[in-house]
Amino acid sequence: MSNDNLRIAYDEIGTGIQFAKCQQCGCMRETLDLLALVLPATAGEEAAEVAEHLAQWAVQMKPVRYACLGCEHCYPAVGQNALPVVFPALSAAPGLSCDFQARADDWPPVVGEYRVVDPQAPVAVSTLGSPALAEALASRQPAGLAIAGKTETENIGLDKIVKNIVANPAIRFLIVAGPETQGHQSGRTLVALAENGVNADGRVIGSPGKRPVLRNVTAEEIAAFRRQVQVIDLIGCEDPVVICARVEELSHQVVATCGCSECAETASSVSVTATIPTQVVSDPDRPVVMDKARYFVILPLAEKRTINVEHYSYDHTLLHVVEGPKARALYLSIASQGWVTELSHATYLGKELAKAELSLQHQFKYVQDGA
Repeated sequence: MSNDNLRIAYDEIGTGIQFAKCQQCGCMRETLDLLALVLPATAGEEAAEVAEHLAQWAVQMKPVRYACLGCEHCYPAVGQNALPVVFPALSAAPGLSCDFQARADDWPPVVGEYRVVDPQAPVAVSTLGSPALAEALASRQPAGLAIAGKTETENIGLDKIVKNIVANPAIRFLIVAGPETQGHQSGRTLVALAENGVNADGRVIGSPGKRPVLRNVTAEEIAAFRRQVQVIDLIGCEDPVVICARVEELSHQVVATCGCSECAETASSVSVTATIPTQVVSDPDRPVVMDKARYFVILPLAEKRTINVEHYSYDHTLLHVVEGPKARALYLSIASQGWVTELSHATYLGKELAKAELSLQHQFKYVQDGA
């Protein structure tokens, strides 16, 4: 590999994929899925070289057991950071592992893994890598607690916090507690955001995180967040008694505003920009768009516990054959080879491969649906 950044990416991802923990981690899955999304539409020798390795890496992956282990050195994150220099389309690609849905008629407007206790209370708590701690705090219901929830990532996780807090002017304090997510440093990134803000590219200034770029919030929302709340650094504290006591202490510090313009600016809710709305879809009577006169035949082989996929042209010439036990490895391999380019055909293929895998697991007869 001639490109230095490409070599870094290959070395980092290639090293990480050898570890069992990375093979089951959402960080690695997201990195490989982003590559599978971008590479088929990217021309050039470098893209073809990475695509070849991507197919090999995908086969080594196992079902994801955790979104992130918080490793001090996150191999896929370092690799992914190096790749946008080589493939600029990756910079614009969204993260795939986190939903970012919005509700216009309720608070918090952005959905996530959190517990709302009292929307009129002044204190929010991020428990970083511990959802169990958030549950413990919410169960205790200390006076002054508005909401508690985890924050595992230093990008979309912070986007959600900013959106939800500026949508509620009652919240004046944000406690950052719980175990730091070492690979992502979401706690230190929250502290840095409050202290320094972001640069012109949306990167949190002074963050030690791997990918601390906020793409789903505006400069106005970030400025309002920094005016509205005081961030309290309790990173590492996992004692719900201590945290609840701090919540109650902070709640007593909130005083009524006098009504002057300065107080009004600090306490008033910013008009939160709309996130991508949730679309409720039915089953449309619409045909799948096939790929440039090509199609796939899928056959689960029960005796081998594997799935055989044949790729044909419309004159019924066999072009390729791939085989493997897992649907995900197969569709990532097919996508990385550029054998599927129409989105509706790609979703159809993923659905059918998942059905085929389930048929092997539960021993029912698989019948391929017509496109």
